[in-house]
Amino acid sequence: MEFFPFDDAYLDRLRNRDFRTEQHFVAYFTELILIKLRSRMCSPQTIEEVRQETFVRVLRAVNEQGGIRSGAKLGPFVNSVCNNVFREFQRSSARSVSSGESEDEPPDRAIDLDGALVSKETRNHVHEVLSRLPEKDRLLLKALFIEEKEKDDICRDFSVDREYLRVLLYRAKQSFRATYEQDAFGGAKK
Repeated sequence: MEFFPFDDAYLDRLRNRDFRTEQHFVAYFTELILIKLRSRMCSPQTIEEVRQETFVRVLRAVNEQGGIRSGAKLGPFVNSVCNNVFREFQRSSARSVSSGESEDEPPDRAIDLDGALVSKETRNHVHEVLSRLPEKDRLLLKALFIEEKEKDDICRDFSVDREYLRVLLYRAKQSFRATYEQDAFGGAKK
């Protein structure tokens, strides 16, 4: 594996959601995370959960004010976040096993769009919020939650692989959540 020299320009492209940069970021760090967690003899499910949570936290930090300020520190930051997520996962797994809970189903923190479509008023509000999202986010959420397309079909439509689809879905859900909550708590028209 070749090590990539990250710089501030790379970090800016990541903040601006440059498609190629995001794909490179996911592919590059997936390989490193897999190496790290396989050496610790983790199950494939554990590796996937830690990998996804690591990406969620790193991408959130990239876009937060006061988050990552230097592109050169991106690699060590991802490594530290991965270590922390792995430790948290081990602690929560130990608690789940000792309290008799199942590890098979992690809590679902996603917005329940299906449940949000229960009433006509809520359905209209969801469609109104979707209409205000960036086109890419809107099309992705509609395909998955309203049209109920298979993820493989969505990957083909968006020309992405399953790993990168998770990143796109996370960002689209965050965008939807922020807009929806802004309406609900910001006094905007419902």
